Amino acid sequence: MPSPLPPAVLAALERRQTIEAIRRLRQATGLGLKEAKDVIDAHVRGLTPRPAPAPSRAEAKASPGLQSPGEVPKGGAAEWLVRLCLLALGAYVCYALLRH
Repeated sequence: MPSPLPPAVLAALERRQTIEAIRRLRQATGLGLKEAKDVIDAHVRGLTPRPAPAPSRAEAKASPGLQSPGEVPKGGAAEWLVRLCLLALGAYVCYALLRH
């Protein structure tokens, strides 16, 4: 019976690169960190891993990219522009208040 793991994951496991195998499984399936680790651990122990189905399109849109638990999403250029404008506005208001 062929393994349900993607070939890239199996190749990483053959090289004994467990963390790389977990990363590649997460990329291929959309699994969370714990779920992917459990699948890899089960495979290494000789059990038949059963990866969870990939997230639906709605779930994928709700959480773009793969993030570990506790990881903060990175903001884009627009977010930094807004922050810079707010900082400049705050500096201007402080300067105006101190002049009077």
